Amino acid sequence: MNPDGLPDRAELEEELRILRRGGLPSLQSLVPRALRDVTLHAGYADGEDDLADGAERMIRAAAERLGPDDLIGRAAQCVFGLLPGRRGDPAADRRRAAALVYGVSDERFRHSQEKRVMEQLAGALLAEARRPQGPPRPSLPAPRSDSARTRPVRVPTPGLPGRVGDHAVTVHVSPIELLRDIDVLVSSENVHLEMSKSFRPTVSGALRRAAVVGCAPEASVTDVLAEELAAWVAARPGVLPLSPGTVVPTGPGALAERGVSRVYHAAVAVPDGHGYRVDPQSIATAVAACFSRARRERADGHPGLRSLCFPLLGAGRGGLDRHTSAEWLRWSLADALTADPDWTIHIVTRHPDTTPLFTATPPTP
Repeated sequence: MNPDGLPDRAELEEELRILRRGGLPSLQSLVPRALRDVTLHAGYADGEDDLADGAERMIRAAAERLGPDDLIGRAAQCVFGLLPGRRGDPAADRRRAAALVYGVSDERFRHSQEKRVMEQLAGALLAEARRPQGPPRPSLPAPRSDSARTRPVRVPTPGLPGRVGDHAVTVHVSPIELLRDIDVLVSSENVHLEMSKSFRPTVSGALRRAAVVGCAPEASVTDVLAEELAAWVAARPGVLPLSPGTVVPTGPGALAERGVSRVYHAAVAVPDGHGYRVDPQSIATAVAACFSRARRERADGHPGLRSLCFPLLGAGRGGLDRHTSAEWLRWSLADALTADPDWTIHIVTRHPDTTPLFTATPPTP
């Protein structure tokens, strides 16, 4: 016990290891002593009536402290089922998902990275308990019952009205994986179709981890997008590297729960030393290829395709200036929509400073 009345970090680590096996639902029957103490100390619960829910909210807050784009933070979310629809997953599935974050086997994760995750999460719990007193953070999601696994989680992502040439579009300032009810999401890839690691803060990495499917306890987690791309390449020996602007489709994996039907992978980034280079002209090629692919798929088995969502292609690890990417995307979409206006178009960015390129009223001639 520390002088401030909080438990030792080692005690919290041990309780987290035990809690990992039962998962968050097990808190409803028993909140272990050390976790109970930090939950009450931090004000996440007032007493026995809300102790279990408060402990879950505090674990979520501690994982949030570690950061969703950090490897340890992302693995902590997976290990404890903190991602949408994963709260009640079996322990084996949650461990597999965490191992996927690091790109290692389940066994290697158990013997190596998992210990670091528990250490860091225990430290984050203590840091959360020692923060200035006040009500629990309002941004924390409320605990959900196991039945929530079968329902999509509603995350409001209101779009801004915009225009591309003479055509209306919707602009979202949001992570792409939080969008819903858009038929086709477009991802930016390199010309070798190697998706970004799932822990990277990129469009490719975000879609990869959001599409992961956790199967039955005896099965493994399926890295849907990467596996479908690998199968596409294996069926076409010698196809790599692709011509910049080539578009390859895959299914949506778990993104289907959010109303997504397809993911289009636009190969625009060309390896260049330790980084990438993106020719802006490849954006125009990729946009045209996305429209062409969507038309073919709408005719051949996906008649419901009506909407497409484009990020700022090549503006992440591709190294292209995001304003240049936005300008080329605007020009390319205007050209494509002039020829084929029968589509609902969405644009997604995390950078509000690029939205005026799509939302500002064009000057009157």
